[in-house]
Amino acid sequence: MADYLLFATERYALPILRPLADALHAAGHTAHAWFADGAAASTLPAPVRMLAPGRAGLRAAVALRPRAVFSAANWVPPFVAGAKVQLFHGFNVEKREDARGHFRVRGLFDLYCTQGPATTAPFRALAAQAGHFAVVETGWPKLDPLFGDDDDGGAAKWRRLAGRRQTVLFASTFTERLSAAPHLLEAIAAQIASGERYWLLTLHPKCAPELFERYRALTGANATFVETEDLISAQRAADVLVADTTSVVSEFVVQRKPVVTFRNRAPKPHMIDFDDPAALAAQLEQAFAPSPELQAAIDAYADAIHPYRDGRSSQRVIAATEDLLAGRLGRLRRKPWSSLLRGLQIRRELGYWGRGA
Repeated sequence: MADYLLFATERYALPILRPLADALHAAGHTAHAWFADGAAASTLPAPVRMLAPGRAGLRAAVALRPRAVFSAANWVPPFVAGAKVQLFHGFNVEKREDARGHFRVRGLFDLYCTQGPATTAPFRALAAQAGHFAVVETGWPKLDPLFGDDDDGGAAKWRRLAGRRQTVLFASTFTERLSAAPHLLEAIAAQIASGERYWLLTLHPKCAPELFERYRALTGANATFVETEDLISAQRAADVLVADTTSVVSEFVVQRKPVVTFRNRAPKPHMIDFDDPAALAAQLEQAFAPSPELQAAIDAYADAIHPYRDGRSSQRVIAATEDLLAGRLGRLRRKPWSSLLRGLQIRRELGYWGRGA
């Protein structure tokens, strides 16, 4: 029926785009994908049609003239045809000030598909001021498999490995000053050695290679390492998360499950935050027996950031995009001059000076 383009710059965008690609296919559309930078060597499974990486793929994306471009990155090539739709690559975890972080408006997107009330209201305020983009609260495609009726087999696999034991997922951001991975390694190793619980271990793809080596070395009868593409199934299988300021904290809490955070940059009532690695065992005990107050805080936060538990955010993204294209979201102003400058910068970075849309 129509051609759509999926765009990513990092591997962690793949789990965001895959549910959307499945929804596009189910609706009779064709999903193409062109990936740059850190995602350039990555692929999505059929029926997605992968375009070649590099300039050849970019030329094919321009020639495709897609109906819309869905971006799970901070930017998108503005000279490719179609509505430019921002899907976000994570939740707002307050790593940076709003103007430099989650709420930064770069003048490249026509539609922001927000995850829940906590981000919808600020983006709508920005849209009212700028006038050159629309905002629709859709939920986040990445979390569709978290609430789907069917399991892709991943969560069941982790549960079989755990047996009757409680399961803990450890995830860490790559930002060095915020990462728990170097600090908690020995404490986690001791927990794994005890065999009391089963551990699923994962790191942000941008973490240092030596950290990957050290955490992979912990795998065995009591732990396994989870690749980025399998993170959602690991979240589905785990009972408790141990993390830091990674956006995985918010993804996990959406399930109404407890999280233990190490030196979180902005600790909230729904977190069990601590700063001494030696206290990890005690924090886990509290997480596996949450108080009514803690559970209430978890539920409230989940409702604020992502109230959708039907596994149909991808369908809402597609519907919002069609509303934008049909003019049902109102008339948008022209993009600011700064977006033209950014478009030239993107052309230079990509080495593409051909004709655009």
